[in-house]
Amino acid sequence: MARSRPDAVTARRLARLRDELGARDVGALLVTHPVDVGYLSGFTGEDSWLVAGRRRSALVTDSRFAEQAGKECRDAWVSVRRGSLVEELARVVRRLRLAALGFDPDHVSVSLRGKLGRALKGVRLVPVAGAVAGLRTCKDSREVRAIERAVAVAEEAWRAVRRRLRPGRTERQMAADLDHEMRRAGAEGPAFPTILAVDASASMPHARPGGRRLKPGSLLLADFGAQVGGYVCDLTRVVVAGRMQPHIRRAYASVLEAQSAAIARLAPGTALRDVDAAARGVLEAAGLGRHFRHGTGHGLGRQVHEAPNLGPQAPDGVLEAGMVVTVEPGVYFPGRFGIRIEDDVLVTAKGGRVLTHLEKDPEAIVL
Repeated sequence: MARSRPDAVTARRLARLRDELGARDVGALLVTHPVDVGYLSGFTGEDSWLVAGRRRSALVTDSRFAEQAGKECRDAWVSVRRGSLVEELARVVRRLRLAALGFDPDHVSVSLRGKLGRALKGVRLVPVAGAVAGLRTCKDSREVRAIERAVAVAEEAWRAVRRRLRPGRTERQMAADLDHEMRRAGAEGPAFPTILAVDASASMPHARPGGRRLKPGSLLLADFGAQVGGYVCDLTRVVVAGRMQPHIRRAYASVLEAQSAAIARLAPGTALRDVDAAARGVLEAAGLGRHFRHGTGHGLGRQVHEAPNLGPQAPDGVLEAGMVVTVEPGVYFPGRFGIRIEDDVLVTAKGGRVLTHLEKDPEAIVL
């Protein structure tokens, strides 16, 4: 095993986790989800586990990632396996002299749980649900800056593509163009499958780009995000190819008002469901409530969907400073069109700070 110089941010995250493990009388937590492994260790590779201990931690990986792990993991021992992950884990657990090992049941299958039990005889396996996910909910300043970099890349790419939007281009062509521009601007890749949906395709919130072509008078919905430095953003904008028809203008204005009402509710202590209620109330008053078919938003960070949930069925809970959430009300008319406006917002002690900057004024969305 080799160890490198500790990283202050990673060390603080591990310290917070260790406080929770101490409260549960668990000597270490087995972290198997790649996103959580990276969050607690700085490791960006694959096929590796982290044993986050109350005194020290170990990354279990293989020879493909040995050099990379040695450079990236500044607060963990690197244990290079020769056999299976489970076999190497058993050796690490013995070396750390652990009597109890926590695991997240959301990321450990029944089959893996059985293998762990057989390999770690004498070690108490303790379910510890959501321990790392809870730490990730509120972002530190470095994480916020990473999300802002992802936003800057995605917005630069969208502006480049928007200048080239012309009737005749297909959804698939426009989506490929946007993905290419995000990589050109510095993204590791898209944060999720990019959505470019024309007219009737936009009535499906998660439409897949196909062969439908942009035409004069068409409505185009673009839902996209970039991944930069392991963090993501998530934006949605609508543009109209030519004169905006009155019924589309009215629907768009209502969605924009609903989004503004929800953003105004973003402050520490606000109940999660109240954010959704603010947006939903505007759309219901406009007679569009039945056309709003999803929640108002969700957390994002290392993944595009994280806690908290800002929907009508959100769990009990309140917003906290440091959360980064999307605010994305929308209305959908099957077979006709859909409108969604989405921004990423940081919850601060003073309220919501919108991190995204793309134009959304009704006059600015006309091509």
